[in-house]
Amino acid sequence: MGLPLRATRATCVRGLVAGAVGALVLTTLGCQQTDGGQGAPGTRSPARPSAHATTATSARSPSAVPPHRTAAAAPPRTIPSVRDFTPASGPGWRPGDGSRVVADLEGPLADEARLIAAELGLRTTSGPARRGDLSLALAPKESGGGEAYTLKVAGGRARITGPAEAGVFYGTRTVKQALRSGGRLPEGVIHDRPGRAQRGLNLDIARKFYSVGWIEARMREMADLKLNQLALHFSDDQGFRIQSTSHPEIVSSPHLTKVQVRQIVALGQRLHITVIPEIDSPGHLGAVIRAHPQLQLRNAGGTTFQGSVDISNPAAARIVDDLMREYAPLFPGRWWHLGADEYLALTVKDPQASFPKLAAAAKRAYGPSARVQDLVTGWLNDRARLARQLGKRPKAWNDGFFAGGAVQPAKNIEVEYWTGRLKETARQPEEYLREGREMVNLNDSFLYYVLGQPGGFTYPTGERIYEDWSPAVLRGSTPVADKSLTGPDRILGARFAIWGDRPEAQTPAQVAQGIRLPLAALAQRVWDPGKPPLSWSDFTRLAERLGV
Repeated sequence: MGLPLRATRATCVRGLVAGAVGALVLTTLGCQQTDGGQGAPGTRSPARPSAHATTATSARSPSAVPPHRTAAAAPPRTIPSVRDFTPASGPGWRPGDGSRVVADLEGPLADEARLIAAELGLRTTSGPARRGDLSLALAPKESGGGEAYTLKVAGGRARITGPAEAGVFYGTRTVKQALRSGGRLPEGVIHDRPGRAQRGLNLDIARKFYSVGWIEARMREMADLKLNQLALHFSDDQGFRIQSTSHPEIVSSPHLTKVQVRQIVALGQRLHITVIPEIDSPGHLGAVIRAHPQLQLRNAGGTTFQGSVDISNPAAARIVDDLMREYAPLFPGRWWHLGADEYLALTVKDPQASFPKLAAAAKRAYGPSARVQDLVTGWLNDRARLARQLGKRPKAWNDGFFAGGAVQPAKNIEVEYWTGRLKETARQPEEYLREGREMVNLNDSFLYYVLGQPGGFTYPTGERIYEDWSPAVLRGSTPVADKSLTGPDRILGARFAIWGDRPEAQTPAQVAQGIRLPLAALAQRVWDPGKPPLSWSDFTRLAERLGV
């Protein structure tokens, strides 16, 4: 899949001059439908194509207002859809020859202003807004949180306001998409905000390496979909993919340099995407073990267990902690992912008998009733404590949380729920929620794109996510029944995940194409909690038109 379309001044002229022809095309594409449209707040009103055929002159003149165009506006067609729209009678807004993007170019919205101006082929200015302009401003007292925005179109002008930069940025994404799908912004007021706070993509670069350019292209697509997290799984058995000065011996080739990581993080900051690092431990550390074979986990008979380190050996913790301290400044975002999944010592019938060294260490650390799972939980808690000392909020996969032990996982670790596949860790999502834990949805039945489709995985489809999934569907295809446990304060959001189990199964271009519609469908479901306003076929046509 290519990058999202970028509108230059020339392409804006060509697209906006299309006028009546564009209206007919939109009807054909389903971008302006008479069934399932969005209407005033709390309703879904029908969306209609423009009945007025513009001319080349009226298309580019910010003062051209067709005098007989008085019907109430239909909501714009965007992905994700806007949540609340109060229509008004009027011509709406689209950029003309004298249109500008107006913002304080020395202030916090300078990046947002310059980006949307470049995309629309307009110039920027710090002066007062006039007829024909698009203006951006912060409004700290507006409700809805830092990602909310208000987009008002009236009097030949468009104005985006929000409590924080992120919301104003998302307003510019709505402008960009509305102009692509309908040729203009409709007259009226949009109040929009996300249904879930965490929305994004999980990318395994340890098993399949992706270039900086590929990653950045996906980030730009994510931003247009109002997604705000990119989690990088860069350490696994097959490779360790970020340059290290504390332990250069573990780094694989190819890998990202720190300069390249800073470039990715900087783009994320401009696009309001937080880049989350993951060093998975105490399993999935094969790249570390190759350089430090003395850390390999072995059972009583000497059998090795791939990727798992001997957590009774203090040297294993020292290496992971060294790396966390080294990388914390490289990733200035709020979160740190600890991994914690699939530690193979806990997949055997009797861990205490199979791993007497671990069992003895557990008793020394946590008392005579402690078991191997308590030593593993202690490892998780120790890494989480360090993450907090480094200013990060820790995350871990759900199968790193165990019940009934002498040691309990810290309550302030976010649970990233992906699976109930292993009988040893097949706890239902409700258990975590009833413990008061906050969760993020990475349901492996819907949101896992596993290269080569091993182990019963199949490539997920956007249609299935769009029609059958919601943030409450954490495991399998059945939502958590108790709705008091599934609100946005408990299930914080969701990410779509790309895993490189069989890295040669697809090229990077094929991966990009394969995730395009699933990612768009996810964006719709985590932004707007209601039933999607379009049929799947209309949604796919809209996605094609928008270039997302």
